[in-house]
Amino acid sequence: MRIAFIGGGHMTTSLVGGLRAHGSAAQDLHVSDPLADQRARLAHDFGVRTTPDNALAVRDADLVVLAVKPQDMAVAASSISAELASRRRIVVSIAAGIRIANLSRWLGGATPVVRTMPNRPALIGAGITAACAGPGVEPADRATVERVLSSTGPVVWLDAESQMDAVTAVSGSGPAYFFLLVEALEDAGASLGLPRATARQLAVHTALGAGRMVAESPEPPATLRQQVTSKGGTTAAALAVLERAGVRGIFAEAVAAAARRSAELADLFGNPSDGKGT
Repeated sequence: MRIAFIGGGHMTTSLVGGLRAHGSAAQDLHVSDPLADQRARLAHDFGVRTTPDNALAVRDADLVVLAVKPQDMAVAASSISAELASRRRIVVSIAAGIRIANLSRWLGGATPVVRTMPNRPALIGAGITAACAGPGVEPADRATVERVLSSTGPVVWLDAESQMDAVTAVSGSGPAYFFLLVEALEDAGASLGLPRATARQLAVHTALGAGRMVAESPEPPATLRQQVTSKGGTTAAALAVLERAGVRGIFAEAVAAAARRSAELADLFGNPSDGKGT
């Protein structure tokens, strides 16, 4: 399968790297990017074809991945719409806040679109991607898209595009919440007298180990938490402080704020200043 990537940034790098590691041939991957340095890096690291011309990149592609910034999506989509009209291709968007209806319109209205939300850990092959299929996407198309996206981690399919704002708030923004937690644990350990490097190592590997336990255990997180918490012990004392501070409510409020902002940005990006918005 021949795949074209419009945009050669971090997410394209992670997908190309994952595909090459899973056996995709370099000549079947074509990346378009306006920056010569980006093109040179991708060609050197993965042997893929590169070009500054979006239309040229998609000409012989079976699947197109749009990986540009949301504010650049209308122009990028319009630049390949004529090429896509020549025969049926699947288009996958990995840009936050771009609704399927808008993207489909910029592409000419006949191209099947899959909207996705990957997250930052995809860069190390440990991501997760949520996907939503637009009109005209067949079961075989979904299977094809999943094979591509799963090169960087699991793929979950949404029943409705309206769920994408919640996905953005939970998994798209989610890594930052965990980075903040590790940062806070490191700072707390240092404040109690641990060397900064030791506090960081303890915090990082505690987060890594806990994450693996949640991922690999059949038990829900609540049960795992209870198993670590002895009555009257140190963990119970710490959790009591967090519960009194309302940490659950704070997280709920934070995730809700991210979801609201996702919806606001979708409205903004769906009405670009070039006049192509609704």
